[in-house]
Amino acid sequence: MATGYNPVTFERRWQDQWAADELYLANNDDDRPKWYFLDMFPYTSGDLHIGHWYAYGPADVMARYMRMKGYNVMRPIGFDSFGLPAENAAIKGGEHPAIWTIRNIDRMRLQLKSMGGAFDWSRDLATCLPSYYRWTQWIFLKLYEAGLAYKAMAPANWCPSCQTVLANEQVIDGGCERCESVVTKKDLEQWFYRITKYAEELLDHSGLDWPERAVTDQRNWIGKSIGVELEFRSEAGNPMPVFTTRPDTTYGVTFMVLAPEHPLVTKLTTPDRKAEVDAYIGMSRLRTEIERLSVDREKTGVYIGAHAVNPLSDERIPIWVADYVLYTYGTGIVMGVPAHDQRDFEFAEKFGVPVKVVIEPPEWDGEPLTEAYLGIGPMINSGPFDGVRSDEGIERVADHVEANSLGRRSINYRLRDWLVSRQRYWGAPIPVVYCPECGIVPVPEDQLPVMLPKNTEVRPTGESPLKLARLWLHTECPDCGQAATRETDTMDSFVDSAWYFFRFASPNHSKAMFDQEQLNKWLPVDQYVGGIEHATKHLLYARFITKALRDMGLFEFGEPFLRLFCQGVLLSQGHKMSKSRGNVANPDNFVQRLGADTVRAYLMFVGPWDEGGDWSDQGINGVYRFLNRVWNLVQTYSDNPPTEGERSAERELQRKLHKTIERVTRDLESFRFNTMLAALMEYSNALVQSQEASDVGPDVWDQAIQTLLLLLAPTAPHIAEELWFQLDKPYSIHQQSWPEHDPALAADEVVTVVVQVNGRVRERLRVPVGTDQSAAYSAATASQRVQKYLAGKQLRKVIYRQDRLLNIVAG
Repeated sequence: MATGYNPVTFERRWQDQWAADELYLANNDDDRPKWYFLDMFPYTSGDLHIGHWYAYGPADVMARYMRMKGYNVMRPIGFDSFGLPAENAAIKGGEHPAIWTIRNIDRMRLQLKSMGGAFDWSRDLATCLPSYYRWTQWIFLKLYEAGLAYKAMAPANWCPSCQTVLANEQVIDGGCERCESVVTKKDLEQWFYRITKYAEELLDHSGLDWPERAVTDQRNWIGKSIGVELEFRSEAGNPMPVFTTRPDTTYGVTFMVLAPEHPLVTKLTTPDRKAEVDAYIGMSRLRTEIERLSVDREKTGVYIGAHAVNPLSDERIPIWVADYVLYTYGTGIVMGVPAHDQRDFEFAEKFGVPVKVVIEPPEWDGEPLTEAYLGIGPMINSGPFDGVRSDEGIERVADHVEANSLGRRSINYRLRDWLVSRQRYWGAPIPVVYCPECGIVPVPEDQLPVMLPKNTEVRPTGESPLKLARLWLHTECPDCGQAATRETDTMDSFVDSAWYFFRFASPNHSKAMFDQEQLNKWLPVDQYVGGIEHATKHLLYARFITKALRDMGLFEFGEPFLRLFCQGVLLSQGHKMSKSRGNVANPDNFVQRLGADTVRAYLMFVGPWDEGGDWSDQGINGVYRFLNRVWNLVQTYSDNPPTEGERSAERELQRKLHKTIERVTRDLESFRFNTMLAALMEYSNALVQSQEASDVGPDVWDQAIQTLLLLLAPTAPHIAEELWFQLDKPYSIHQQSWPEHDPALAADEVVTVVVQVNGRVRERLRVPVGTDQSAAYSAATASQRVQKYLAGKQLRKVIYRQDRLLNIVAG
């Protein structure tokens, strides 16, 4: 017998061979149907942990499978390399972010290659390189030109630890997504992308094969509401527009609430209330939006001393300031209807505000409510609408409001414009200058990229470190030539990743963001793979940028990712892996000991890929034993092929072979890698049994072994290639066609029919496929187990489902 399975002796050799032969380079001139397969590229943290392998390993199986299915597969790879972690690490370690980042990229390339991934390394890119962020800046200029990029003063989410602002999507449960510090508010002039212009189109996922959860997450984040904008006014005449989805409750308004950030607070607060209101506003700015919106949090607020007028009833209504109202949502003003909104009810109960019932609850006796009534009922205390059912009243009141110019029907969205400014160094500089004469002036396209200065001191001061780069900061106005200064904010790193999939089509193209011919060939992405946590960030941003560039005439498609699959989370000891828990598994150690194929296959075997699984250092040994069994099967075959014999088991082995092809193909198409691997394990066991029986001829055995290796090749590419080579088959196994199953050969000759007596299972019969009712009944009644339950009873009915079920009804 040949040397035993030792993956360390050949895995690196095959990786080098594949690279030398450029086996996985996507050919732009290939006539086969294209398949653009993309994984969400990694951030340059410096080390690939086992979670990265869990994302890229199973994805690699699909890319290899599609190549064997006859597609011209492009699977590029690159590095998301701007952002706060690099800058914070540089500050901590006393080195430049670029040095830290490039060193990490070099290490991660080696780790990705050790996985045996079928990446097209000729398309490698990094978002921190000027050749890339030149086009990030170009996109900014195009958005600015189209009115989709603008600067405005706004209260921003501020991370005191990272010393920068965050987009709403980057605040998780009130904390910074990077460092988990509590996020506060800070008024700053910021750059925004007008993603809200595309809110309605972003709600439309038709034609996309996406997980329902990703679609739901995006729809909920966009938060479309249909209602009425009512024109309330203060007694002083200030407009106070209010958006409501329940215009039928307008007559029940007993107080108005302004968000603490609303400019009307300052205008309307009376002198005697100013000190208390100012103190309240100061306290509210220390609370996150998550805290402010929490339904469990006790309501707070302060009366500002002013009143508003209800446009329908002309009633005088007190105005309050309360932090459960957000300035960034709706109009920043809420009408308080305590009888029919629980949040308003709790507020009114606490502060002694009247509760006016305008939708009559069932069997209501006129007594004070103990909680808000949210259901349907006849409108009362509502002037001309008394007696109208409230669901009908929504439209009737809306008609009345529009007919009398008291407001208009309106659609509101929870989605806010994308805040892209960051007060940090390590990001793409925003390509504008500020001129005393000309104002904001975009940098001309032929002056891109605006390079990051190299010798800037990086300090977390709360202001951009670029303000310290004096030679870089001071420039000339592109329009008038006078002295001007550059924008010192850099762009959110999510801006870089919102378009990288375009650049992969022609990563070295220097004349434009992409080569039009190659873009038309490869885009949109056919299959995208990544975490569900990106649904309301990266995936939403990428869709927005795609639609905006489409509207500029750069291409015709409006969706970047046609098909999306979101993998689950890999756990260890029942918890998410983290250094603080001490449960992080280092893939390098396992690769060196058991081989990359074992690690890849085990990650697919721990559970359904979309659900995640639990890593076990012991569990991986079972997968190693499986690959060792495959190795020994081929070694035994090579040294001592079976001779001609009775071949009594040949038909059964062929049936198993074609059933396995069918199962593995079906499971791969559905990303069910765990059951796919289970099918291969069952098939290898069947081969071992056939080998031990020695009653399978060489032709059938040869086909069975070759099929095993072909089916295994996407999952365990190294051992499949090595054994294919040992069998003296044409190089490379990864250039061979995927096996096709023959339904006739996969069909069973014998099936199991469940026998019931009066609905209870009493026997299981093995009978030929297609056995009719008469024969099945005869076989069943010949069984002593069945006879025992029929004794002394009269046959009443026989129910037969061919090849499945026989139910004898007797009494």
